[in-house]
Amino acid sequence: METYLLDWANLLVRWLHLIAGIAWIGASFYFVMLDNSLKAPKNPNDAKRGVFGELWAVHGGGFYHSQKYLTGPKGEPLTEDLHWSKWEAYTTWLSGMGMLAIVYWIGASSYLIDSNVMALTPAAAVGISIAFLISGWVFYDILCRNMIGKDGLLAAIVFVFVMAANYLLHHVFSARGAYIHVGAMLGTMMAANVFFHIIPGQKKMVEQIRRGEAVDSMPGIVGKQRSVHNTYFTLPVLFIMISNHYPMTYANKHGWLILGVVMLAGVLIRQFFVLRHRGQVKTWLPAAGAALLALLVVVMAPKQVDAGGEKVSFATVKSTLEQRCVTCHAAQPKQEGFAQPPKGVMLETPEQIAQHAAKIAETVASGYMPLGNLTQITDKEREAIAIWYAQGARLKD
Repeated sequence: METYLLDWANLLVRWLHLIAGIAWIGASFYFVMLDNSLKAPKNPNDAKRGVFGELWAVHGGGFYHSQKYLTGPKGEPLTEDLHWSKWEAYTTWLSGMGMLAIVYWIGASSYLIDSNVMALTPAAAVGISIAFLISGWVFYDILCRNMIGKDGLLAAIVFVFVMAANYLLHHVFSARGAYIHVGAMLGTMMAANVFFHIIPGQKKMVEQIRRGEAVDSMPGIVGKQRSVHNTYFTLPVLFIMISNHYPMTYANKHGWLILGVVMLAGVLIRQFFVLRHRGQVKTWLPAAGAALLALLVVVMAPKQVDAGGEKVSFATVKSTLEQRCVTCHAAQPKQEGFAQPPKGVMLETPEQIAQHAAKIAETVASGYMPLGNLTQITDKEREAIAIWYAQGARLKD
């Protein structure tokens, strides 16, 4: 019953995370587009009122006129009816942490720990996970505080830092756990940017405007810096969110490098859209991003298995699957933490094995399965399964 309830918790929290994430990213993308599409106000009176830029838009059968004031309106009160964009960010982060706890902390033995990488107890793995997320934010925040106005250099240093963290995580956790922690680190940075800098800075400016004081522009500068970072983190985080469905990425022996290339491609593609809003169309940016992804497709292509030589019998393969895989992939899994077979895949009968032969060969050869190598499958057994599939995956010897 406990595992069944955890599955429901996983489903509902994941759904919430997806909904909140769409709301946050949608708002973020919209305001980045708006900020980069502003034109100088055409009405001289608007400029006198403090309007920095404006945008006319059409959507949903109506026309919209957006105006931006850097430090609030001049000569008139600031409306009391202000819309704040913050709960989308907080809900996304909180639900994401909920998923991290449900899947990777409660299920640390299955999803977070790989004894072939580092022998950890579940308590130690969870402790490292929490410490990593906190220290990642602290280091990033210190960097940003000390490099205001040096955006290009800061971006380069942040990328190097993320790659270093990515590499380190792959030497502590399972490959899947490492990927999700890179995403959790970036997501924590994004939400903390909103909570500690963007919203407090905006509140400070609002209070100064309402008291009739001169408005300090520094909170706006810091908020803009963090908002820009958030928009570039978005595509890498979205990739990591879906990556656990594609073990060919994280289960690769160079998974940390693959993640780095994908993240860089995402940044290049996002930069294209940011500049496009300013009227600058630089097609080399998405072309470079696509080229990086195409390079991965070529480099990551699986090597052909030599099907010659001694035949691998089905009995050998079935015996290996029974020892190493059926503890999870059964109608009634015996592995703790599984109420049902992962992805509904069962490998108890020859017919079931034949149905999933291609996926068995792929996931076992990649090292992704068994999860964390809980059942201690050997390299020789992995090779035998790959050869059996290359020889036609026969069910009869």
